[in-house]
Amino acid sequence: MSAFVAQSIQSKKMSDTKKTILITGGSGYVGTHTVLEFLQDGTYDVIVLDNSSNSIMEGLRRVEEMTGKKVPRYQVDLIDKQAIQGVFDKHKIFCVIHMASLKAVGESCKRPFFYYKANLFSAINLIEVMQENDVYNLIFSSSATVYGPPKVLPLVETLETGGCTNPYGRTKYFIENIFRDVCTVDPKWNMMFLRYFNPVGAHESGIIGEDPMGVPYNIMPFVAQVAVGRRQEVQVFGDDFDTPDGTGVRDYVHVVDLAKGHLAAMKKIEEKSDVQPKIYNLGTGTGISVLEIISAFEKYTGKKIPYKMAGRREGDVATMIADASKAGRELGWKTERGLKEMCETLWNFQSKNPYGYQGKEQQ
Repeated sequence: MSAFVAQSIQSKKMSDTKKTILITGGSGYVGTHTVLEFLQDGTYDVIVLDNSSNSIMEGLRRVEEMTGKKVPRYQVDLIDKQAIQGVFDKHKIFCVIHMASLKAVGESCKRPFFYYKANLFSAINLIEVMQENDVYNLIFSSSATVYGPPKVLPLVETLETGGCTNPYGRTKYFIENIFRDVCTVDPKWNMMFLRYFNPVGAHESGIIGEDPMGVPYNIMPFVAQVAVGRRQEVQVFGDDFDTPDGTGVRDYVHVVDLAKGHLAAMKKIEEKSDVQPKIYNLGTGTGISVLEIISAFEKYTGKKIPYKMAGRREGDVATMIADASKAGRELGWKTERGLKEMCETLWNFQSKNPYGYQGKEQQ
């Protein structure tokens, strides 16, 4: 598969003194915010690999514009092992942050084989190429879905995983176990799993944010698109959960805080100490319901959000809340932005980009 670099072979000119980090899925929502944090920190060189299946390169181009720094970026599908090797041939990579995956719970229930093939084959190809090139540092973007339906709350990293309610969650669970087994047989591996809760919000500038391809599967971008007039109303999936108002409760974490978590993880992974992967929840420890999200968005933006109740979606659970204290103790990471900032920054991005990065003519 073809690969391209956005500038004149920047790969040959990367700093000899900085370690190079490869971010797969780096042109996506969390990816672009993470690239921005790394560039602003200045400690590492960053390159990006993405197949553009659920993102476009415009967000990354804006990051370059914001920082005045070029990021070598390759349009490569991780299913194509030879194309991955082509990226490793051009760069001396110190660590990979593996974000690339299909990620919608609802879609995974409708297209399970598609999710298993894309996410599992990609992970296996990636670590094979890494091993063949003597690159053994890996930060994996996992998910709170690996815990399955919670038996206790908040969720701590020592809880048993599995029993996932949807194929997306099972792919993350399977990949964690594949990576864990690899570490067991080869102590050279140095891995970390970051279990995301629910990323929301946007950069405070409004220049980059979440730009879903097609109909959003997550509540916050759907609310923002209703507010800007792109969609008529929000569908609330399920009003009979065992929660205070009957709607699903999630731990929403601001995407900038989440991005900073990757930088903290990168600094920590250089202190190799365990054979088994280090695991960290990245969340706030606070649960917010769907109706509370809608109400808060109306409060902090002044936009009325019409909604209607619909049946539950397959694969959804009632409540997911993180215990992120381990990340605080060991990574020095904590969230700094609350629900107000989540709503305000999302609306700032959506109002400046009502039809996303591509504009109305591309919709």
